[in-house]
Amino acid sequence: MTKIDIVNLKGEKIKDIKLAENVFGIEPNDIALKKAVKLQLDSSRQGSQKAKTRSEVAGGGRKPFRQKGTGNARQGSIRAPHYVGGGVVFAPTPRSYAFKMNKKEKVLALKSALSHLAKNKSLIVVDSLEVATLKTKDTLNLMKNLKVEGKILFVSSSDAENLYMATRNLSNAAVIMASQLNVLDLTHADYVVVDEKALKQIEEAYN
Repeated sequence: MTKIDIVNLKGEKIKDIKLAENVFGIEPNDIALKKAVKLQLDSSRQGSQKAKTRSEVAGGGRKPFRQKGTGNARQGSIRAPHYVGGGVVFAPTPRSYAFKMNKKEKVLALKSALSHLAKNKSLIVVDSLEVATLKTKDTLNLMKNLKVEGKILFVSSSDAENLYMATRNLSNAAVIMASQLNVLDLTHADYVVVDEKALKQIEEAYN
């Protein structure tokens, strides 16, 4: 089993614990990981693009000119696709980009993301994420104490309201609860800071 240090918000080591091997120590499945990320991104697409076919465009109810004798090519409607203002060939219609992914695949993808973090030493475990103030400056100092930089994801066992409020002005930090854990946030983060209770919740949920 992989051991990891538990530190306080000052970055001081308190103790160490063993991570669940079948959650944080599996062989990552990058195919499942990529599929889960694609599912989240595709599901967030609106899919509202719409254009009218020739049957939906207004007008064009009569033949523009007689069939023979004009010297022009025969035409049946001024709303055919080759006319300006005509319908669109194979016009796009509203659709959902979401696709089905099995529950076991989703869990495998999440475990793969967590295992990547543990392997790359990008997982930081703290005793608590309860901060006393709402000041962004204090949160920046906290990140400095923990020696994390880049995109930071805080995973809390509670709503961590103070931390959430303090990170709202930071473009590189986000706060979620353990129950909201998802592959997209994990893969986009350079460091994931999780409190001890949240870590146990994750292990119980996916062990």
